[in-house]
Amino acid sequence: MIDLTIHRDSLQRSIDRAREKGIIIPTFAQMRNPDLIPDKIKEKLKSVGLWDLNPLNLFRISWRNEPKEQGGTFGGVNFIEIPQVLTGVKARIILLTGKWFPTGCHKVGASFGCLVPRLVTGQFDPTYHKAVWPSTGNYCRGGAFNSKLLACDSIAILPAEMSRERFEWLSNIAGEVIATPGCESNVKEIFDKTKELRETREDVMIFNQFEEMGNCVWHYQVTGKAIQDAFESIKGEGDRFAGACFTSGSAGTMSSGDYLKEQYPTAKLAVGEALQCPTLLNNGFGGHRIEGIGDKHVPWIHNVKNTDMVIAIDDEDSQKLLRLFNDPVGKKYLVEEVGVPADFVEKLSLLGISGIANMLCCIKMAKYYELTEHDVVATVGTDSAVMYQSRIKELEEADGAYTSNMAAADYAEHLKGIRTDSMEELTYEARKRVHNLKYYTWVEQQGKTYEEINQQWYDEHYWTDMHDQAKDIDELINEFNDATGLLKNL
Repeated sequence: MIDLTIHRDSLQRSIDRAREKGIIIPTFAQMRNPDLIPDKIKEKLKSVGLWDLNPLNLFRISWRNEPKEQGGTFGGVNFIEIPQVLTGVKARIILLTGKWFPTGCHKVGASFGCLVPRLVTGQFDPTYHKAVWPSTGNYCRGGAFNSKLLACDSIAILPAEMSRERFEWLSNIAGEVIATPGCESNVKEIFDKTKELRETREDVMIFNQFEEMGNCVWHYQVTGKAIQDAFESIKGEGDRFAGACFTSGSAGTMSSGDYLKEQYPTAKLAVGEALQCPTLLNNGFGGHRIEGIGDKHVPWIHNVKNTDMVIAIDDEDSQKLLRLFNDPVGKKYLVEEVGVPADFVEKLSLLGISGIANMLCCIKMAKYYELTEHDVVATVGTDSAVMYQSRIKELEEADGAYTSNMAAADYAEHLKGIRTDSMEELTYEARKRVHNLKYYTWVEQQGKTYEEINQQWYDEHYWTDMHDQAKDIDELINEFNDATGLLKNL
């Protein structure tokens, strides 16, 4: 459960800071349904850019933003349906698009879910504490952005081998940026740095996305409902919600799968990971290039007992498709030779590297279960290709100018040739095997208890009670906004 104990003195300082800086905090309910946002705030947003460092952009932490860079309000869920001519499977695949969040990534939502409960209870004092955001990429960007909007100091931590765009942007937003050794899969090095900060500095508060239940609550409440609404908006007669696939990362997005399985009890839920680091599939390890997902451990917040399948994706597939989807020669090939509609090919830039991996997970699930044209599988595009222009340039430098023959080879091998290898449908015992891996990271190294790891597995209320805390957090947010007086004086 998320600790909602009130610290009165520091809470008052948080209220005073918010009043001084003009900060109004949105509720989870408003992020699920922007119709609940006051009209006066919507009106003010018409003059605010999507990436502006303006507290009003807290209200744009939603899948339902108007898809524009400047002055947008709200509409339906931002998603695309990937044509069957591209996926090669009969099942319909829908993908929520994270590009239209502030920072261009849905991680602003996960980090909001972690920071705001501490802020509105007074556990985090913005006049004293620095928010530390350990991450394999986008989460520390979202955390630094939210910290700026909430007038909090921040420290971003991410692997040194992440894309140049992330570091350049963070240098202007976070108070401090720390690069740890390694790549995506070097999560332990991130943990080691946060441990060092915790032991040497009293003014830091660590928001570790891999263990913060606020990450779960946000995705359960906001992402889960967005996927449900997207499905219901395209559902035809006889269609069913067959499943959802999410590469693990922090496993926060997996919580939206918990919500979806409650709404559609026959649905399957799959977790994806890199083939080069198959920790969940066979206790493996290694480095990989699917930016945005972390490995060599099982996140504390992953409800493994509710996961039906593990799917490994070769990072070479996601890299080659990134170029195919974004190079003019590749896009021309997809239109003229594959038959993908030209207007949809222009939308492929909405998929970043992990979004491409998520799409491939959906294809593998559809092939494995032999899904039909009446089955719908869902996933998310965490961010877009905007965040990976330097990676595309590196691929060009490594492989040379793109040609139609290279595009044909990449399509045939890395998309049309996707098979049902390197995946496992999890039995009860297999799920318990994956869950048990948590022990070595979280109990032995990170201070969790033997009792709680067993509670996660055996207590049927452990996850549902935590998901339901959104109502209590919203009450605290409303009380906080009432105390600042800003909302009623709009």
